Amino acid sequence: MVYIAGLLGFLLVLTVDARVGSSSESEVCGKETKECLLHTPLCQGKDYEVRLYDSTKWVSTDETCVFMGWATMKAFRRLFKYITGANADGVKIDMTAPVVVKVENKPLFEKKNFTMSFLLPSQFQLDPPEPTDDKLYINTLPATKVYVRSYGGWMMSGTDSAHARTLRGKLDEAAAQYNSDFHYGVGYDSPWKMTNRRNEVWFVVQGEPVCPPASP
Repeated sequence: MVYIAGLLGFLLVLTVDARVGSSSESEVCGKETKECLLHTPLCQGKDYEVRLYDSTKWVSTDETCVFMGWATMKAFRRLFKYITGANADGVKIDMTAPVVVKVENKPLFEKKNFTMSFLLPSQFQLDPPEPTDDKLYINTLPATKVYVRSYGGWMMSGTDSAHARTLRGKLDEAAAQYNSDFHYGVGYDSPWKMTNRRNEVWFVVQGEPVCPPASP
């Protein structure tokens, strides 16, 4: 009984640490999904904000392409099949938010590596179904602090690159240290939502985060 109680307590801690929960708990999450990635806000100003995300499990796939739009279209189809039952357990998995794309930082018209990831719902964070497509894999993202810039419209090669450049400029002005090899393009809305869309660019913090100037 002591062993079982201890095990249950350990699993509970893991579930809490994952910070995947009701979309209504977060101001940045929409209402299209039941669950989303939750975060701890560290600071926010006129140029960017800083957030802390706990370690979470995702299902991911890679594409190498020039344009983000083409890469993400192919990757999204693959991942969508996984959550609609093309997995080792044959289970359907609820869509969550956000969808995250890791983008290699290279010039606009060069081939880049893209990794698209779907966040696994809380019930699958401890034991996710294995993919049956060998181009998919379960990916654990470690606890991470990120610099964030938000924008509307559609996340495509041009818009993502433009906002990533803007954020990098603001971080450089603030003498903030960050990983410049890649950034994350982050989308909160389904492809079928036409208005009031939310996207973000993330850079991973290195060292101690530098808070932005306060909003006027």
